[in-house]
Amino acid sequence: MRNRIDQTFRRLKRQKRKALIGYITAGFPTKASVKTLVPLLEKAGLDLLEMGVPFSDPIADGPTIQYSSQVALKNGVTLKWILKSIADLRRQGVKIPIVLMSYCNPIHAMGIDAFFQRAKSSGADGLIIPDMVPEEGEPYSRAAQKYAMDLIYLVAPTSSKPRIRAIAAKTRGFLYAVSLTGVTGVQKVLPAEVSGFLKSVKAVSTRPVAVGFGITSPRQAQDLSRHADGIIVGSELIRRIEKSAGTKFNNAAHFVKSLRQALDH
Repeated sequence: MRNRIDQTFRRLKRQKRKALIGYITAGFPTKASVKTLVPLLEKAGLDLLEMGVPFSDPIADGPTIQYSSQVALKNGVTLKWILKSIADLRRQGVKIPIVLMSYCNPIHAMGIDAFFQRAKSSGADGLIIPDMVPEEGEPYSRAAQKYAMDLIYLVAPTSSKPRIRAIAAKTRGFLYAVSLTGVTGVQKVLPAEVSGFLKSVKAVSTRPVAVGFGITSPRQAQDLSRHADGIIVGSELIRRIEKSAGTKFNNAAHFVKSLRQALDH
């Protein structure tokens, strides 16, 4: 099966455009909302979708995504249900790459090989595991290669240059650059040193670099996109989704459109 992530970044590079990546928590605010929300966000301008697997102890997530995970778990969301939902979305006609973002525990519970096999057959394209370091990633890497899925790694401002170089060599699809230290969440002002960090990451990565954590506004997205191949918006998108749940997520779609326009400006 074709690699949707690589194809997407290659197409955007030819068009001299930056990737817009959105994060949603699967099953938030309701289980039924995924069927409406994902096609709507794709139409609004998302290039890739990160679909979060809710977990009871999301150590890398701030209060907004923690809250959405708690709601999703109360809604009865499971990893099996998420994979079935992705298969349903593909049958609906969703084309954009879908990257699962999961902590280790749900994958271990299913079994690493079984997870990758089922994720690939469902139509998922990649995986991000925020609580796994590359030194522990070999079993995941082998299974990812076996089933032709991209295992995507993260680097942070606290990572040394040799470590960034080593992680960049292992990542597939793209390299996730965390814009700040700490957990995810809305930030009115991003640290001034982010641009220098992104330049150093770009200098050693042969894969596209996408930056996330804390991006709130079209202006922030536009500013950061000058130093990266794509931007990732999570907590603010979750907030917009919750606020617009009663209006068929129009506010969330409008927010994505505003980000798209800022990146294409």
